Amino acid sequence: MREPVPHRGSIVVALVTLALATIGLPPQVAAGQEVEWPAYAADAAATKYSPLDQINRDTIADVEIVWRQPVIPDVTRQGNLTRGPLLSQNTPLMVGGLLYVSTGLGSVAALDATTGEVVWNDGPLLEPGADAPLRTRQTRGVAYWTDGEDARVIATRGPMLVALNAKTGARYPDFGEVGEVDLRLGLMRDFPDYYWNSAPLVINDVIIVGSFVLDYTTNQQPATKESARGDVRGYDVRTGEHLWTFHTIPREGEFGVETWGIDPQGDRASWEYSGNTNMWAAPSGDPELGYVYLPLSTPTNDYYGGHRPGDNLFAESLVCVDAATGERIWHFQAVHHGVWDYDFPASANLVDITVDGREIKAVAIVSKQAFIYVFDRVTGEPVWPIEERPVPPSPVPGERLAATQPFPTKPPPFDLQGVSLDDLIDYTPELRQEAIALLDQWVWGPMFTPPSILDPRPGGTKGTLISPGTAGGASWTGAGVDPETGVLYVPSFYGQNVLGITRSEHPRSNVRFVRERFTYPPGPQGLPLFKPPYGRLSAFDLNTGELLWMKPNGEGPRDHPAIRHLDLPWLGQSGRASVLVTKSFIFLGEGTNTGVAGQPHPWGGIGGKMFRAYDKQTGEVVREIELPGGTTGAPMTYMVDGTQYIVVAVGWEDMPAEWVALAIP
Repeated sequence: MREPVPHRGSIVVALVTLALATIGLPPQVAAGQEVEWPAYAADAAATKYSPLDQINRDTIADVEIVWRQPVIPDVTRQGNLTRGPLLSQNTPLMVGGLLYVSTGLGSVAALDATTGEVVWNDGPLLEPGADAPLRTRQTRGVAYWTDGEDARVIATRGPMLVALNAKTGARYPDFGEVGEVDLRLGLMRDFPDYYWNSAPLVINDVIIVGSFVLDYTTNQQPATKESARGDVRGYDVRTGEHLWTFHTIPREGEFGVETWGIDPQGDRASWEYSGNTNMWAAPSGDPELGYVYLPLSTPTNDYYGGHRPGDNLFAESLVCVDAATGERIWHFQAVHHGVWDYDFPASANLVDITVDGREIKAVAIVSKQAFIYVFDRVTGEPVWPIEERPVPPSPVPGERLAATQPFPTKPPPFDLQGVSLDDLIDYTPELRQEAIALLDQWVWGPMFTPPSILDPRPGGTKGTLISPGTAGGASWTGAGVDPETGVLYVPSFYGQNVLGITRSEHPRSNVRFVRERFTYPPGPQGLPLFKPPYGRLSAFDLNTGELLWMKPNGEGPRDHPAIRHLDLPWLGQSGRASVLVTKSFIFLGEGTNTGVAGQPHPWGGIGGKMFRAYDKQTGEVVREIELPGGTTGAPMTYMVDGTQYIVVAVGWEDMPAEWVALAIP
């Protein structure tokens, strides 16, 4: 079934084709033309860049909210009376005057890009042979594909991969089985709750999807060394045919299987039963090379790996594969035998740079560890040396950590790494002494100090304080890059937390140790334990590997009673926020006030409602706009009918999430 989709002129078609097919310099924008946002992060290269500059230094003062739309629009509720989620991580696409979104109920909808009104909505998802709708979750985004005649929106809805007509929202009955592909089929182990919350990527007519296999275990649930695997798969965009599977944990005879040792408590190779190693984040890709870049996560049991000896490829690795076959081209492992939950949380950014006179097709990826790794995306060679350096051994029985971990020599880290006395707050001598006293309750040290066993006795350790924490550093919001300059813009936030493990006591567990609970380190009088900034925006020139500037993002706790009298400068909001890069500005929100893992933050909220325009050269804040809630999704921008819009999802603890559109009225 193919229905031609009307286009708004040859300019639009050319721009979409260019955005999906190349990674070079963006086109110049003529006044009044339509400029689209055809991929989750602007393009396959995940630049988060738009050449639009109608909103510039001369006009930024006139920008205001022009429409709002709940992430569960009324016409899409279909009898569901839920108030709506407080948080939506969705980023819309915009093609041909329509915004394509994943709603708060997990359906796919098209909105009018000028008003936010619903044009069509994909209804409840029915599993074949079932009477009741299948439970689905909202996702961070969808994908768009066109061959110039047919145009499709590609999405995951719960365990199903669907293709929808971009004009009408109708299913394609010849895509998979009755218009959908069951992603649970072909998995090595049963995984009834399979889903993926990131956006699919379409490269050269191949859909690439990952998996969401929960890897967080505590004594409140059975912790087993056996788990479903987070394999990455490719499907034909027209038929839904399964084309290939990349095994994130190698199988017998495959490259890397030797990095999974024999179970110390048995005689099986650990690759046979280990799982997870998901691709949480969306991949990025180079259509000209035909390569896709997979950011992979941690293996089964995040915080204890005694049952999986070895480096454990391809966990916590960036893997380049052939988009047509899934064949591995090259890989880099950022953490050997991970026990810190230091997975790659975000898409890699593709950009062409010039280093010492040499032109390089590069790929850069930010990490929870606050490192930026930069490679030649063709060969996988590091642009600057990455050194293997000694790290502390583990005190946990049965745990055999790698003796070294990789440390990039350039660019420099973008946030605090490890814990030292010099990092503790010193706003006043009294606060510093309180911070020093608090530090005594944990094991602490340089980055990659391993998790420790909780000791409940008086004076016993309460675990290992790690920095960055398991949420970053960088988070799923990732970075953005300007393809015209090669400058990478990285938002990061205060993310220290405590890794305390304990013997597994659940009757159905078969691993020795699990994490006890998720905790933030409390600071003196409710303040953070460490020095600011608690949320920052950093700019790096990838042509030189140097930091250009770093600025705190927001005021932070400077109005706290213990330090209000000091009249401190901005300290930074500790919220997960994503950048939007345009010709004129870096746009960045502050994130929401809902804590990581559902916990309240120790100093009263981690985000804020401000949305800012930063000068790209200096980091100066040119304008800030208060939104109804904190930004929870990544912002995007487009031009329709001569007007540039910026749309972002927002949410707060006292309001359902919604999309907000900004423009010059």
